[in-house]
Amino acid sequence: MNNIKDLLGSPPSANVISEYLERLSDLVSATDSLIPEVKSYSDIVYFNYVELGISLQFSPCGAYRPANGLVREQLNDDCLQLEAVDIYNVPSVKLGGTTRSVFSTHPCSPLKISLETCSSSENAPGTGATSSVITIARDTTGKDFVSWLGEPSRKGGGTGPSTGSIGIWCEWCKQGIMVEFGGDEARGPQAWERGKDAIWRVITIFSPK
Repeated sequence: MNNIKDLLGSPPSANVISEYLERLSDLVSATDSLIPEVKSYSDIVYFNYVELGISLQFSPCGAYRPANGLVREQLNDDCLQLEAVDIYNVPSVKLGGTTRSVFSTHPCSPLKISLETCSSSENAPGTGATSSVITIARDTTGKDFVSWLGEPSRKGGGTGPSTGSIGIWCEWCKQGIMVEFGGDEARGPQAWERGKDAIWRVITIFSPK
């Protein structure tokens, strides 16, 4: 399967994006999995593939400013380029007696992401890392990411009470990776003490800064 970072910079109709999504669709049984839920704004356009557990973020190029609420056919593909990819690891949860999940879990596991630089690769745990690739399983934790990538360049979340608080997140700008963590370990006043055991919820891939 294509390296996700190879998709960055492409327009929505690029073959490399279509091929990647088609391969993901082969792994799921949901119908219409290749039809995106489009959310357009003047500065960004989201293509949400809910059944595939992936969201593509396109940025307008030049003077193009799409209106809010456009449908797929109204977008100018030549004036959009892929800026970031969100990959979801979200098991269904029970809310008010109803099992629901906004995004399905990304069907490709383990997930391999190439890096331009990667520290501590020789001591990576069993889910694996090399000097150029990390391999992320569905149960990969905060401790694993730090062992591969070192201390994050930016981090936040985890404040407030455990109910309704924002989960902790870490960003490695030079590697082009941001990770949001889920579960009780990622929320509340002691989230950073417990965060090493928190499992990733969303991984965002972007061009290294």
